[in-house]
Amino acid sequence: MTLYQKILNREEKIALIGLGYVGMPLAVAFAEKAVDVIGFDLNIHKIEQYKSGIDPTLELGDNVIKHSTVEFTADETRLKEAKFLVVAVPTPINADKTPDLSPVEGASVIIGRNLTKGSIVVYESTVYPGVTEDICIPILEKESGLRCGVDFKVGYSPERINPGDKVHRLENIKKIVSGIDVETLEEISNIYELVVEVGVHRTSSIKVAEAAKVVENSQRDINIAFMNELAMVFDRMGIDTHEVIEAMNTKWNALRFYPGLVGGHCIGVDPYYFLYEAEKLGYHSQIIISGRKINDGMGQFVADAVIKNLILTNKVVKQSKVVILGITFKENCPDSRNSKVEDIIIRLKEYGIDPIIVDPQANAVEAKEVYGVNLVPLDTIKDVDCLVFAVAHDEIKQMTLQQIDGLFKECRYEEKVIIDVKSILDKTEIQKLGYCYWRL
Repeated sequence: MTLYQKILNREEKIALIGLGYVGMPLAVAFAEKAVDVIGFDLNIHKIEQYKSGIDPTLELGDNVIKHSTVEFTADETRLKEAKFLVVAVPTPINADKTPDLSPVEGASVIIGRNLTKGSIVVYESTVYPGVTEDICIPILEKESGLRCGVDFKVGYSPERINPGDKVHRLENIKKIVSGIDVETLEEISNIYELVVEVGVHRTSSIKVAEAAKVVENSQRDINIAFMNELAMVFDRMGIDTHEVIEAMNTKWNALRFYPGLVGGHCIGVDPYYFLYEAEKLGYHSQIIISGRKINDGMGQFVADAVIKNLILTNKVVKQSKVVILGITFKENCPDSRNSKVEDIIIRLKEYGIDPIIVDPQANAVEAKEVYGVNLVPLDTIKDVDCLVFAVAHDEIKQMTLQQIDGLFKECRYEEKVIIDVKSILDKTEIQKLGYCYWRL
């Protein structure tokens, strides 16, 4: 009997290691298919939240978590009960932009010392080609005393979940899968097809699957970098970038990318994993590294636009009250880690401005721990000189002009500065009233 059949018969269990934006939805999805699932995370506070029916990620909602049959635990020995183990821990970068593999290495150590014969370990964490076989497998073998390919098998299936996206979900995003051999590939494919309705894409090797993940995000990074470069040039030309893109998009093969802040755990990180491995092999990227430099500089560019427009409206820069709406790395998501809004804050502080941060969705504790920022409720904001619309949360997009105007000081419209990073406001209406308006 295959492992897939044993899982369906509830003779064996699935375990998810890492219960964040990727691991938690996957654990819940498997549990909904009437199979036994263990959800493991080292963060005891997070585990207690899940056990209490609280979804800190806002991906599925409290009600779904409350009624899920996932066995949430911080006890690593529970992993011995599972035969299909999925690793969904973050893979960030170090300060020098090199890959930080410590989370995936740490997860491999934990799994290794609890690994049993006949298990399959699948990595979902984004890595450069070769990490699974050259780094993770040796750790598993060392910690377990077992041999890969004989006593246990390994596969790789890159995560593709898009946090905050209610349209593109786990079940309707095709899953890339790979295995150390043909038999393992089939087992992994069958098990993932339990929850991925649109099916899987089988690759010939683990390295191909690893490469596909870093490449798909590097491609997006480069395309956004191109639009960001255009935005910087058009700003000097006095041309509205958004209008240019709208005109360009009338052609059938336009790619429909827009300029913006590129943060988060994927697009702003994955290209560095590719660059790292390429440079180890003696190849120095021209395009990818250039795109990264452009995107990493966009926070400073936006902050400089704030300063420029404050000066144009005769404001004393150091005395100006600037409010930034949004600090998370993307809209409708509470996660503020790896947010490029931080770069705007840092740059403004260089000019003597300590901006006030408002975010109706961000985790306030996380914002304080990561950035030293105290989030302020929107209804306490008044007497503002400049509003920076940095993140397009629904609550921010739904603000009326009357609400927006009520946040400013009593002065002429042309003295009220609006910086619209996400182009969420009606430019025609805003400019008709006379606001000092700038958008990326």
